[in-house]
Amino acid sequence: METQLTQLLKIKHPIIQAPMFLVSNVAMVTEAMKGGIAGCIPALNYRTLEELRAAIRDLKAHKVEGGSFGFNLIVNKSNVKYKGQLEVLCEEGCDFIITSLGSPEETIRQAHAAGIKVFCDVTDLRFAKKVEQLGADAAIAVNNEAGGHRGNLSPEELTSLLNKELSIPVISAGGVGCKADIDKMISYGAAGVSVGSPFIASVEAGVTEDYKQACVDYGAKDIIMTERISGTPCTVINTPYVQKIGTKATWIENLLNKNKSLKKWVKMIRFSIGMKATENAAKKATYKTVWVAGPSIEHTTEILPVKAIIRGLTS
Repeated sequence: METQLTQLLKIKHPIIQAPMFLVSNVAMVTEAMKGGIAGCIPALNYRTLEELRAAIRDLKAHKVEGGSFGFNLIVNKSNVKYKGQLEVLCEEGCDFIITSLGSPEETIRQAHAAGIKVFCDVTDLRFAKKVEQLGADAAIAVNNEAGGHRGNLSPEELTSLLNKELSIPVISAGGVGCKADIDKMISYGAAGVSVGSPFIASVEAGVTEDYKQACVDYGAKDIIMTERISGTPCTVINTPYVQKIGTKATWIENLLNKNKSLKKWVKMIRFSIGMKATENAAKKATYKTVWVAGPSIEHTTEILPVKAIIRGLTS
């Protein structure tokens, strides 16, 4: 299937393997490229800039024709590593950057100077128009069926609206677990899709077997919202552990978030991979015990290699 996304990234299928915090890794993206799609990793999955640099070089060495790779950047002040990460990405090179949670202006300027495309996460028309004006190459429409931090509009409503109002390609994110779902998103005007949750239960995913098996054992009806991961509502699997600890932020987090001078520091702590001990103490929950996923795990019936998951999405 040829679309604006396949043309932009020179890939065979209009699919981006979505960046997933503490899940995505080089092995997954390498297999994604071999399968003719694009793969993306959160830059925050790497503790140091040198580890990020090494990952980029590894992916460049494994890149194949018909595949593409990129990285996700948290572009607001909560991510103290942002400027260094952007510098490394521009120095080493990649096919695209996906921006989240902030203004992409600086990223677009520096990335374009380095020949890197920039796609921006958006959840509404107002922000989508802003990133278009800033020069984004595409808008990633994060709908209300996405895993993790999701939008409020349905896939059809958001994708159709942005496709009508924007001149740049729209990539639909959320609610895709099989080929029929991709066809549906394309019919709404999407140039392609960003798919995350189905790849959690992959052989190559960098998570525990328990997490992978949970994506097999649970389904769409088991996905709920919690504030215990980052303070912002996030979709997780409603395991007995989640039921036990509840889904609301702790009183101390709520208190700190009301203090303007402390709020920034709380967010910095949350977004820092290197402070897992602090996260454990503050939230009593981590990605190892609270499993982030979207309703598209409904289609996940076994743990498979990435190449098999891609085959299921494209045939």
